[in-house]
Amino acid sequence: MNERILPQCGVERFLILLDGPWATLIIRELLRGPQRFTELRGALTGISAHTLTHRLRRFEQHGLVKRTAYAEIPPRVVYELTPLGASLQDVLSAMNDWGTTVPEAALTAS
Repeated sequence: MNERILPQCGVERFLILLDGPWATLIIRELLRGPQRFTELRGALTGISAHTLTHRLRRFEQHGLVKRTAYAEIPPRVVYELTPLGASLQDVLSAMNDWGTTVPEAALTAS
């Protein structure tokens, strides 16, 4: 009875996994290779530690990100994209290509 009906539309499916303002930017950073939490936070100016933690956990649950904790002192945790997460490369490249063609007037319109 609690069976969730998943959307068939690809855009809706995409937005289930990558909703919110930081999602695609986190993936963009991880496309550069495995990174530690502090590296990600430093690359994403304005993101809170809470938001980054929440997003990374959600991505891990959905199979987009792999978290590896090393038994060292101090502890070291590295995040990297899974093959599913890495498959977003073309999507983000297309978004970047489109975004660079947007006139500045469209971005500053109120």
